[in-house]
Amino acid sequence: MTARSLELIASADAIFHDRLIPPGALTGAREDAELVYVGKAPGKPSVPQEEISERLVEAAQAGKSVVRLKGGDPFVFGRGGEEGEGLREAGIEFEVVPGITAGVAASAYAGIPVTHRDDASAVAFVTGHEDPEKSETALDWDALARFPGTLVFYMGVKRLDDNAKALIEAGRSAEEPAAAVERGTMEGQRTVVATLGTLAQAVESEQIGAPALIVVGEVVRRRETLAWLERRPLHGRHVVVTRARAQASGLAATLRNLGAEVVELPAIRIVPRLESDDVKRAVERIGDYTLICLTSPNGVHLLFDALREADLDARAFGGTPKQQQVGEGSSSAAGRARATVAAIGPGTVRALSEHGIVADVVPERFVAEALVEALASVDVEGKRVLIARAAEARDVLPDALRERGGEVDVVALYETVRETPAPEAIEAAQSADYVTFTSSSTVRNLIEAFGGRFPAGARVVSIGPVTSEAARGANLEVHIEAERHDIGGLVDALLADASP
Repeated sequence: MTARSLELIASADAIFHDRLIPPGALTGAREDAELVYVGKAPGKPSVPQEEISERLVEAAQAGKSVVRLKGGDPFVFGRGGEEGEGLREAGIEFEVVPGITAGVAASAYAGIPVTHRDDASAVAFVTGHEDPEKSETALDWDALARFPGTLVFYMGVKRLDDNAKALIEAGRSAEEPAAAVERGTMEGQRTVVATLGTLAQAVESEQIGAPALIVVGEVVRRRETLAWLERRPLHGRHVVVTRARAQASGLAATLRNLGAEVVELPAIRIVPRLESDDVKRAVERIGDYTLICLTSPNGVHLLFDALREADLDARAFGGTPKQQQVGEGSSSAAGRARATVAAIGPGTVRALSEHGIVADVVPERFVAEALVEALASVDVEGKRVLIARAAEARDVLPDALRERGGEVDVVALYETVRETPAPEAIEAAQSADYVTFTSSSTVRNLIEAFGGRFPAGARVVSIGPVTSEAARGANLEVHIEAERHDIGGLVDALLADASP
């Protein structure tokens, strides 16, 4: 998507969108924006084109900033011209933001260049499904047969056999390479290669359906060398992501970039508890702690949110009093040693770094037991210790530090609560090859959400031993456990399992 299209989506009052827009295209829309689906699917009821044009006019006349969001390019078999004419007739000004048409984009995703200096110096875009109300075809099959380059047919699956025969009868070679690209650039893209004379049979055999694009020409032979999407290590694999909605997008994007078809099924939701008395007391005395332990990126960010609400920042970790932070000249903190900061996992370390804090202690294994071992040389006897974490975390770390004489405050910055996934997402997950779990709570909550319908044949991927224990406790077989207990380790483990 172009930068301009994203700008307009972010500012729109109303967005009328098609079926084939990219996943996440509406993510940047305002929360109060009106999102109106006006897509068309073969064989299913759809909003008539005249009604779409009328609704665009009505929305604009009501003073709304309107985006008409189409898949591909609005002026290439997109009926954008008709809608623009309707707006102009109503006296409404508009802007056209070009997109990337499917004839170019889907072909490229299939590894087929529509032009090549050795094969084709021209390309023709052709509708494979004309307006059924026309009395006769507007296509000149003789001219298309003689065309010295690549032919790209849009919306041509239903009439593929008839169109191929018309081309061959007009003189195009039945042996010319041809391809059908289903769901080009989208999750689930498939490509079938044959000849012009046999492509219809191959498409039927492979059950290729709309939306699909037909490419005819010598350039199709280039696919053997240039195909790239199918070479991605997770191409064609369905993976369920169960992280909290705010965190899932990063993992989902990584998996999609590796070729996976991702079902986002957030099993948990993060609920801050910054208004609790425990959190407020901990923030007030943050400079008194000798050791501060943080166990997740969520905990780090929320702790700094709480500091900001108290007009404090990272200097408070060193015992700098509020008066000195705001410039009143106090020097009472000059003799204090700064706190030792311990963190579990590279994500937590990165989160601390974003707030100007370098972690002093980071265990090699990303579990509480490993942090206990890593803190063995830190003197905590008689010292104040803060453990800022989730409400439902295990007590391994605080128990161990109390046994060593530490005065430990355990502060719950947030809790994880069950998220109720959409029914269509649960249904989509039933075809999963892998289900990823990143915490014990994701296991418990997803099992409840599935209601006993765990995807048959799906391999369970766990981020670490604690999560694996929860999965086994739910009668799941853990097929893969990450050696490094973070998101990167989980992805590496999944890739290793998926490799031939």
